[in-house]
Amino acid sequence: MSHHLDSPAARKDVRLDISDLFVFRGEHGTAFVMNVNHSIATEVTGHQVPAGFHPDAQYEFKVDTDGDALEDLTFRFTFGELDADGGQALRLHRLTGTDAADPGAGGTLLAEGRTGGTVDGPDGLRLWVGRAGDPFWIEPDVLHAVGHALTDGTRADLAGWDPARASNLFAGHTVYAVVLEVPDRQLLAAAFGRDINVWARTNLATDAGGWRQVNRAGHPMIHALFTQYHETLGDQLNLTVPTEDAASHGKLLAEAVASVVAAYGTAEDPGAYGAAVAARLLPDILPYTVGTAAVYGFNGFNGRALTDNAPDVMFSLATNTAFTIGLSKDSVTSRPRTRFPYVPEAR
Repeated sequence: MSHHLDSPAARKDVRLDISDLFVFRGEHGTAFVMNVNHSIATEVTGHQVPAGFHPDAQYEFKVDTDGDALEDLTFRFTFGELDADGGQALRLHRLTGTDAADPGAGGTLLAEGRTGGTVDGPDGLRLWVGRAGDPFWIEPDVLHAVGHALTDGTRADLAGWDPARASNLFAGHTVYAVVLEVPDRQLLAAAFGRDINVWARTNLATDAGGWRQVNRAGHPMIHALFTQYHETLGDQLNLTVPTEDAASHGKLLAEAVASVVAAYGTAEDPGAYGAAVAARLLPDILPYTVGTAAVYGFNGFNGRALTDNAPDVMFSLATNTAFTIGLSKDSVTSRPRTRFPYVPEAR
């Protein structure tokens, strides 16, 4: 999994659970995609989970425009109650400066409409929100083996596993997707340059009148690597902000990677390798150069396309060993669309 059901807090209400974040070049701007409320939650929790988006929550794309891991720009989605037809009213606000980090700030209303169709905003901005196919793929046996390896400091035990019989755990499953495309003239005016860092966040209203951060996502596979069997860390990673990541979690991540690499014997200095990986992954934000083709690959991270093979990349990085889960983008039930809204159709 990428961030699917990544912590106890996320599983309390999976409408707030961010399964994936994607940032890539769209048809005429930068496309941001946040997937939540994965259908597999019904199987995991044993009961039917609510559809759609939480009406007392905020769904945010955070953008750092100057490299300090602090948001300078936030696009915030909020939703009304689910109606009899399964739709919801939606509103999109833009927040800048110090307001970008403040869940209580109002911001500027950019668009409002309903889920299930394209909504146009100012100057070519557009959004689409609704149920979609999950574009992510993962092999469960490899997933659990790598999770154990990072927890126990061992090689991944894949004895008896046959790549030819690999299966996609998420085939046929659906998510609720938030898709936002921001034209270059809008985004670059805020960024001043071309390099940005992006993360997604969900907040839930509290009884006291404030907001509580529930989930946060940047890089894919962070939780798959480090928190499958360390759920306290899963909650901690979701509740911090990017500027706290290295100090709070860097040592733990570095030591976990170093132990696995030492078991594989693939680095002369496993400790130095582990520290380098932790520095590459923290703060947990997704870098992207505006206007370029996204690729989350072995050679570097530049956004994330809907068809990037994040599992192979991250498992190989964490073990310093060539790794494959035996699957590709062809294992998804419904493929991403080439035109807006890009996400796969729900089937």
